[in-house]
Formats: sequence, C-alpha cells, structure tokens
Amino acid sequence: MGMESALDPYTARALLEWQVELGVTDAIGDTPVDRYALPDTAPKARKPAAPQAAPQKPVALDPVAEAKKAAAAASSLDQLRAAMEAFAHCDLKRGARHLVFADGTAGAPVMIVGEAPGRDEDRVGKPFVGRAGQLLDRMLAAIDLDRAKNVYITNVLPWRPPQNRDPRPDEIAMMQPFLERHVALSKPKVLVVMGNISCQAVLNKRGITRLRGKWDQALNLPVLPMLHPAYLLRQPLAKRQAWADLLDLRAYLENKG
Repeated sequence: MGMESALDPYTARALLEWQVELGVTDAIGDTPVDRYALPDTAPKARKPAAPQAAPQKPVALDPVAEAKKAAAAASSLDQLRAAMEAFAHCDLKRGARHLVFADGTAGAPVMIVGEAPGRDEDRVGKPFVGRAGQLLDRMLAAIDLDRAKNVYITNVLPWRPPQNRDPRPDEIAMMQPFLERHVALSKPKVLVVMGNISCQAVLNKRGITRLRGKWDQALNLPVLPMLHPAYLLRQPLAKRQAWADLLDLRAYLENKG
C-alpha cells in the first residue's frame, strides 16, 4: 500500500504542472527526497600539488681533480704510467700515437723535465729522441751524465700537441698532478727544467732566458732552469749559456755528493 500524500489533489496537481513547466520529464523515485537531510557528498577540493624541484644540472667534471685522485693512488712508476694511460680527460691523447712516459734510469740523482713530445717522440714513445734529444745526450756526456746510468727524463705533457703547438694552460694544469707524483716516486736529488713550459709547470714562472742558470726550489728539490735543446738548435750562440749551466750542475752534484 503506497504512502498517502499530505497534499490535497488540487494542490498536488498544481505542483506537478509547475514542475512540468520547469522542464521536469521523469520521476526519479516514488517518494520525494529531502536534499538538505542528505550527507555532504560534494567533491572536496584537491590540495595543490607540491611544486616540483627544478631539475639539477649535471655537475661538470673537474679534470684537474680527477688527475689528482688518479696520481695520488699510484704507489709506483708502473702504476703511475697505467693511470696516465687510463686518463681520458685530456684531448691530446686522442691525436697522439703513444704515451711518452719517461726514459733513462729511474731513481737517478738528476731528473730532467722537458716540455712535450715532438713527432719523433710520439712515434717512438720516449722523450728526447729526435735532434734535440741527440744534442741533449751530447750535453750530458760532456759532464759525465748519461740517461742509461744517472739521468731520468720525462716531460710535462705525455702526449704530443697537434702541429707541435705550445701546450695550453689548462692542459698543463691537467697533467701537473701526474708530473708532481712522477717526481715524488722517482726521488731525484735535483730537477733540471728545460724550456718555458717546464718552468711554468714546476716553478709557476715563465721567461726561460731570464730564469736559466738561476737555482730555484720546488717540490722539495733544488731546481735548475735551462734552455731547451730545441732552442739551442735554433740559436747556436746560446750554447755558451747552456755550457755554463751544465758546469754549474756538475759542480752542484760534486759538492752535494
């Protein structure tokens, strides 16, 4: 039995007609619904999403820091050479044939630091093997020094720069940790730095014609700057100055034993 309405038929008919005029076409239920009595089911406002952090830029690799870590980890000359072979952050490596590590007698009292390999050095894989190297051997022999007995030789850079150009400051800084570790592991009594690039790397100074023949100190060692043999080939008159520096080197070795 259905539920009786509290409205009289005339009032109910009037309300129905009014709803039809409003556009009502279908009845949803048999009984009216009190919307005010229903629970609030309105969708809740969404919380604003937390702002996303801006994507972080990748940290640029510092090749000097990488070189310092690689060099410090080497406890022998063989390990140092392997670390330099594996070092991938110097673009000079891509255009060079060989790593030019060293030549001579490791642990010798005299360690010579040249600048960078040339064509002959790049081809052979040893420092000072071209015309400049032949002149160097004659210079050393004049004061009873020999790379096969009492001289150890390396370069600031182990790879040949294109067209034998001068190394850039960033290339020197990148390979400097390896050079310093090379000196520490070799334990010479004296360093001979030949040319501007070597003076810059070891002494942080340039102007070889002004610096040559003047003893200095670096890496806890006495350092003698000298003219590079390649310069002497271009300027033969400067050989007199080189001879004076060689005599000074011999006197130092004799006095210091």
